[in-house]
Amino acid sequence: MSSSVKGILLRTSPEVAYRHRMTFKDRSYSPNGGSDRTGGQTRYQPQVCAITNGITNPSPKKNELQQIGAQPILSPVLDPSSPTTHKRVFTFGKGRSEGNKGMKSLLGGKGANLAEMASIGLSVPPGLTISTEACQEYQDNGKDLPEGLWEEILEGLDYVQKTMGATLGDPSKPLLVSVRSGAAISMPGMMDTVLNLGLNDEVVTGLAAKSGERFAYDSYRRFLDMFGDVVKKIPHSKFEEKLENFKHQKGVELDTELTAADLKELVEQYKSVYVEVTGKKFPSDPKEQLVLAIKAVFNSWDSPRANKYRSINQITDLKGTAVNIQSMAYGNMGNASGTGVLFTRNPSNGEKKLYGEFLINAQGEDVVAGIRTPEPLDTMKNCMPEAYKELVENCEILERHYKDMMDIEFTVQENRLWMLQCRAGKRTGKGAFKIAVDMVNEGLVDKRSAIKMVEPQHLDQLLHPQFEDPTAYKDKVLAIGLPASPGAAVGQVVFSAEDAEAWHAQGKKAILVRTETSPEDIGGMHASAGILTARGGMTSHAAVVARGWGKCCVSGCSDIQVNDDEKVVVIGSTVFREGDWLSLNGNTGEVIIGNQPLSPPALSGDLETFMSWADSFRRLKVMANADTPEDALTARNNGAQGIGLCRTEHMFFASDDRIKSVRKMIMASTVEQRQAALDLLLPYQRSDFEGIFRAMDGLPVTIRLLDPPLHEFLPEGDLEQIVTEVAAETGMTEDAVYSRLDKLTEVNPMLGFRGCRLGISYPELTEMQARAVFQAAVLMSNQGVKVFPEIMVPLVGTPQELGHQVTLIRSVAKKVFSEMGTTLSFKVGTMIEIPRAALVADEIAKEADFFSFGTNDLTQMTFGYSRDDVGKFLNTYLSQGILQSDPFEVLDQRGVGQLVKMATEKGRAAKPSLKVGICGEHGGEPSSVAFFAEAGLDYVSCSPFRVPIARLAAAQVAVTKS
Repeated sequence: MSSSVKGILLRTSPEVAYRHRMTFKDRSYSPNGGSDRTGGQTRYQPQVCAITNGITNPSPKKNELQQIGAQPILSPVLDPSSPTTHKRVFTFGKGRSEGNKGMKSLLGGKGANLAEMASIGLSVPPGLTISTEACQEYQDNGKDLPEGLWEEILEGLDYVQKTMGATLGDPSKPLLVSVRSGAAISMPGMMDTVLNLGLNDEVVTGLAAKSGERFAYDSYRRFLDMFGDVVKKIPHSKFEEKLENFKHQKGVELDTELTAADLKELVEQYKSVYVEVTGKKFPSDPKEQLVLAIKAVFNSWDSPRANKYRSINQITDLKGTAVNIQSMAYGNMGNASGTGVLFTRNPSNGEKKLYGEFLINAQGEDVVAGIRTPEPLDTMKNCMPEAYKELVENCEILERHYKDMMDIEFTVQENRLWMLQCRAGKRTGKGAFKIAVDMVNEGLVDKRSAIKMVEPQHLDQLLHPQFEDPTAYKDKVLAIGLPASPGAAVGQVVFSAEDAEAWHAQGKKAILVRTETSPEDIGGMHASAGILTARGGMTSHAAVVARGWGKCCVSGCSDIQVNDDEKVVVIGSTVFREGDWLSLNGNTGEVIIGNQPLSPPALSGDLETFMSWADSFRRLKVMANADTPEDALTARNNGAQGIGLCRTEHMFFASDDRIKSVRKMIMASTVEQRQAALDLLLPYQRSDFEGIFRAMDGLPVTIRLLDPPLHEFLPEGDLEQIVTEVAAETGMTEDAVYSRLDKLTEVNPMLGFRGCRLGISYPELTEMQARAVFQAAVLMSNQGVKVFPEIMVPLVGTPQELGHQVTLIRSVAKKVFSEMGTTLSFKVGTMIEIPRAALVADEIAKEADFFSFGTNDLTQMTFGYSRDDVGKFLNTYLSQGILQSDPFEVLDQRGVGQLVKMATEKGRAAKPSLKVGICGEHGGEPSSVAFFAEAGLDYVSCSPFRVPIARLAAAQVAVTKS
């Protein structure tokens, strides 16, 4: 790739585009078998070339365009908004491209960003991108290339060949290419890549003549390995075994110590693997290699690991993967070459400093796959200063252009820098907030843009525990690896992804220990509490995936020896077997013996600054579900604006005395017996309400009356045990207990005697709870605490039910205020959790001060799915696409969501002042929060630890909408 010919990028007025008939000398290869279907037809395609005196310049030097003084083309050739024919192949090269960064859905993230980097003048090896739509057509076409696509690919390839002055399959001027995947949403390591494509026994001799024998045969053996693994499904271990045995035979440890003659011999051994495993020879025709590689990348879109990754990360509605075919840039051409991966800022802590790794005399997969443990980026600065200087400049250009922290892959070929990929970098929660705050302070982005830069999952990471006292375990540190993903993890050692998933299903915390992870481990990595690997760097597969999930990971820990077969890992001199406890510190890379205590994190610094910005934009209030004063205080510290759900039944489980009093109430056969039991419960309830009111001083507190089926308060065990225990506690005879239990038995308790049905049947129960609320409110008010009590009646399906309970509650309030000589304002409302309540919301609203949607039960009753039993078929529904997500985690917007919208509209039509919110689990799920904001609700309520996530999600809705 000579850079000696100076060039300039020229074009005439936009109305006159230079068009060039593109042909290919040999179209005889048919990708799907049979003859060429186009009959020699060619297609017209717009071309823009870098020309000097009629000579195409494949690699103009840095700043040449500016030095010549002509106007460079810095925008894409095609405007994606203008009408075009059905185009499936898009070319790119330095200074020109047929795509841009806004075309990710069509070109995938990698293809769109390659086009963008090329168009802004960075050194990008020329190539072509096959669209995601072509992938979709391929899948629909029975996994055959759709008609005409191969011819379009050859036209694009012709552009690359002319730009490079080289031809695929030509030994005298060999062109080698990479074939890479690239979906619209980054899926690191989940799909396939092939490098050095185009090599065979003839081409390798031509490459050797131009670039040296050792380089040529090293590239050839790498290609045989990767093509066999990715395309022919020959296990990589087959080639690795040949390599290790060969190095042992030659008495060397490193691949780089093998001579050219050694590599020639190794190539022959690699080719023999094809015959041994498949019964067929390695395909030597470069065009056959190309079409097989394209199909392999398309097929990898539907691989088990890719499907699992999309399922775990809830990635839906994508067309498929694009395929990027790009001329090779070589980092393995000696000590003046190398390859690296970097982030423009530290993705772990957000520090404004290049963060990456570099390998001299290596190809990109060596870094990304963790095959070799790389060197710090400073290695490149010391040995390739000019290329490093240009790399730093490119990083600054890309940050200014994309206005984000970038993840970059690059190669240096004989001191010449090539940019291979860029994308917005995945980052930890801590890093995300610092980067967003710093970029605002630097003037790179405004606050609205910063709000959109941070994902709700980043907050979730910060809400995970850390070690209580890192100094306490210093004498228990067994080894130190690379701190690949921060946080703390404690669990029991497992050695396979399958075991990690199995242990997780049993409720156990697992630490997945591997020599190195691969994309096939994705399910086990997600199920694990933490990940420990012996090999791989800070940008290895394990590190990148773990950081994306906020999962603690220590990688490249060379002091551990893993034996998967015997399920043993030796760390230093200590042997760990499956099930032994291990702790990991992802902030320091420490591997610690035993089960070390964890503590919850604190919100501070950049996070507090960022969240103050988020709160200034959002309109949706965020409250918390809290049942104790401690929960209420946690919620307030996390930014909750009140309590949206206090479940009174949870208070009854706080002590044996309380639960025994509840059981006496349940077993009572007369009003007098029941009242006596309730009198015992009243002080407990009042005391709890006082604590919650005190913690939420000045903020509203919504208290739900008793809701669950009464059987939930009975002891567990067989019937005889229950009867004996209840009889002893209540003083009843066993026969009386049997009789009472028989009357309480229900076929379907979740649809039975619970909620407002209890309060209507036993009004003394509602009276006791209301009295406890109002007494606590008055007592706290007298102490200077500002209280805003709201009583919520559960499981209402008719306006008459709510009317009954509202009348009773207001009567109790009047009595308490009269007895205590003071009054205060309060609200009485209802949970909308029965579909009928949503349908008659206008009638119910006349009796209510507020609605709070209980989306857990509303989902259960709308779908007819029991939350306790849905697990028996949910995975089948998700895997077959019957459901896109678990409706108990992510709101069903088309069904349950429409009930919410309708009830809100009908309720406010009847009572414009009606306060409306939601208190189900969906209140802390980001996409559901966005829906509730769009639907016009006043607030969401979620668990205390998810309050910051809901605050951010609400802010992102507001800034996007405005």
